[in-house]
Amino acid sequence: MPRVKRGVASHYRHKKVLALTKGHQGVRHRLFKRAHESMLHALSYAYIHRRERKGDMRRLWIARINAGSRANGMIYSEFMEGLKKAGVIINRKMLADMAVKEPAAFANLVTIAKGQIPEARIPE
Repeated sequence: MPRVKRGVASHYRHKKVLALTKGHQGVRHRLFKRAHESMLHALSYAYIHRRERKGDMRRLWIARINAGSRANGMIYSEFMEGLKKAGVIINRKMLADMAVKEPAAFANLVTIAKGQIPEARIPE
């Protein structure tokens, strides 16, 4: 069996890890062992937070829709219920975008939703 020297492969692997941890502080980007730990944690956090970001965006959209509907005299839950009863199928992302960029069109949707709710609550 011939002898296998693995220095070149290890060197490339170490260089790859150290390149991934380039922005980390202290020994977390200098020493391979610490850099490898740092890289594993960073990649784990990145994976988790990519999924968390979806919930964050949904919360932002709901806050914007709520602000827009309250400005037009209706609360969020009744606005969404009114849209559902009126058969208006539009997602929260588009509603939030309309509330910010096209307030007149959003106001029309609020009037449609108000027509479906018998006694809509007036926000304070």
